[in-house]
Amino acid sequence: MTQELPERESMEVDVVVVGAGPAGLATACRLMQLATENGRELSVVVLEKGSEVGAHILSGALFEPRALNELFPDWKDMEAPLNTPVTRDQVYLFKNASRASRMPLWMVPKPMHNEGNYIISLGELCRWLAQQAENLGVEIYPGFPASEVLYHEDGSIKGVATGEMGRGADGQPKDSYEPGMELHAAVTVFAEGCRGHLGKELIRKFELDRSAQTQHYGIGIKELWKIDSSRHEAGLVVHGGGWPLSEHGASGGSFLYHLGDDLVSMGLITDLGYANPYISPFDELQRFKHHPVIRQYLEGGERIAYGARAITKGGLNALPKMTLPNALLIGCDAGTLNFSKIKGSHTAMKSGLLAAESVFRFLQGESALDDFEHHFKSSWLYQELHRSRNFGAALHKFGVWMGGAYNYMDQNWFSGKMPFKLSDPVPDHESLQEAERFQPIDYPKPDGVLSFDKTSSVFLSSTNHEEDQPVHLCLAEPSRAVEWNLSRYAGPEERFCPAGVYEFVDEDGSKRLQINAQNCVHCKTCDIKDPTGNINWVTPEGAGGPNYANM
Repeated sequence: MTQELPERESMEVDVVVVGAGPAGLATACRLMQLATENGRELSVVVLEKGSEVGAHILSGALFEPRALNELFPDWKDMEAPLNTPVTRDQVYLFKNASRASRMPLWMVPKPMHNEGNYIISLGELCRWLAQQAENLGVEIYPGFPASEVLYHEDGSIKGVATGEMGRGADGQPKDSYEPGMELHAAVTVFAEGCRGHLGKELIRKFELDRSAQTQHYGIGIKELWKIDSSRHEAGLVVHGGGWPLSEHGASGGSFLYHLGDDLVSMGLITDLGYANPYISPFDELQRFKHHPVIRQYLEGGERIAYGARAITKGGLNALPKMTLPNALLIGCDAGTLNFSKIKGSHTAMKSGLLAAESVFRFLQGESALDDFEHHFKSSWLYQELHRSRNFGAALHKFGVWMGGAYNYMDQNWFSGKMPFKLSDPVPDHESLQEAERFQPIDYPKPDGVLSFDKTSSVFLSSTNHEEDQPVHLCLAEPSRAVEWNLSRYAGPEERFCPAGVYEFVDEDGSKRLQINAQNCVHCKTCDIKDPTGNINWVTPEGAGGPNYANM
């Protein structure tokens, strides 16, 4: 006998925002400010898939306060958690495992200079923004992932539905089953972050990227360390490029930021356009920490947190249309990160401020929602992204040396106004080449002092998922993982995942891909880099995933 399941209830609001990151929270705060200024009642709901605001937030993070100055001019008096101003920049070109050259700052592209910026925990800032939003009257629901876009009969967006809870791994409802809830809104703002599950669907459905270049991504893997006070310099920013990624034909960059309280935030960003299927971004970070430039800070310290997250890095040239019928796509869900600055929080927040102003005018009947595109192109956000539009493509097209020289001239001599539009048309997953062209990489075993394994790393991310639930990493064709990925690409899932989710195991004399979904830190790398496009990341049940405290 088929179990009769309860129907979803619905809730009517003016605006629903998907994602409590910097873009979504800036949108919500500014909307309520406008409502107060104009004497209008407004219902704004923010849905957040993390167990609490900030639980899934991971960034460097160097923060430029320009957008925050606009949103809350008195943020210092309001005790926003911006406590460590940048005092000094260092940029290194790492040549091999023991050598590096420090670049004079006059040779560094201007966008990478950090005067006036702050070293922060973006999770802490988002928690502070959430508090301000709630003080303004916004309703925030953590632990409620938006899992489905709802549409009107005419195809316009009606709102979203939260994910159901209480299905077993076999897909059948358990005694604890609860349906999701539908949130119907006049306007829905999608601010899920990089490679958002719903944003990806909307870009495809509405062909929002038909006039854009190919989007590109990197995987940022980060660790937080408590180091010896004698090795700590609050406000010091260290960036680098070259080794270890260059040793295997990959590109990317490193960061090491000195926060307060003897804390150091460090990590490695690997461009996901690499060709060698044996590359493991996680293991590249582990061996990078043994370089003398990095080791000098970490020796004698303790690793206290770990996480990973994909970043969008295609810039303005790859930015899709951000307006849809009754909806907007903003922040890193669209791809507003400024790769030349290695920063996306201030640009995400500014996109949220622009979104709020456009949404409010729309609700007032003063303009169409499509006017957002005009206001975006009139803003400093567009101007900033336009100046750096060729930064990433130059590095991909010309390599670190020639691309770096181009970017230096473009940014320092011409302020981003060189009359070229560089393209990088090959998607990241198509750049992976057959394993037979490469030799396996013998990564050194972790020493448990500076370098570690994936299991202990995931433990530090406080990742947790209900085990008895459908796997949220869906294979379009399960057999393709073995027939194509293992046979042609030597099973790259085992290496590009920074959390040990994918594992090829022996079963009855053959190989089977085992998905350890409980380990997933929601970085989205598999959804991007799988060479056959076979993996689709969807939202897991409830508040599953990492629980970052200060990342």
